[in-house]
Amino acid sequence: MRVISSGNPNTCIKILDKPGDGGASHVYEVLSTTKLENDPAVLYCSIKFQKGPIREAGVNGCHQEDLLAIIIDRLRSFQEGPFPCRENAFALTKCEEAMHWLNHRTAERTKRGVEGITKA
Repeated sequence: MRVISSGNPNTCIKILDKPGDGGASHVYEVLSTTKLENDPAVLYCSIKFQKGPIREAGVNGCHQEDLLAIIIDRLRSFQEGPFPCRENAFALTKCEEAMHWLNHRTAERTKRGVEGITKA
């Protein structure tokens, strides 16, 4: 198990599995770093990513695009709320750009007939 930081001092991220064939891990937990004496850390969420290509392993987890869609929705909502800011606008643009490139990659793999299989 490894622990990584998002830069938020109130949470930590635990990586619960070893990287798979593609080089990435698949199971994460986000936990509170602030706890009372003798209380366990509070688990905020567990994330299980797709492990293996869909055509070979079936659908068995979420994708990074799913998490980006959530973040994009939240940032758009903040920008439409009472406290829009320049920093959120920049973050939103970069998340939308990341989504574009991930979707572009999928479209290119689909054109080549290699989407969903273990082939570059």
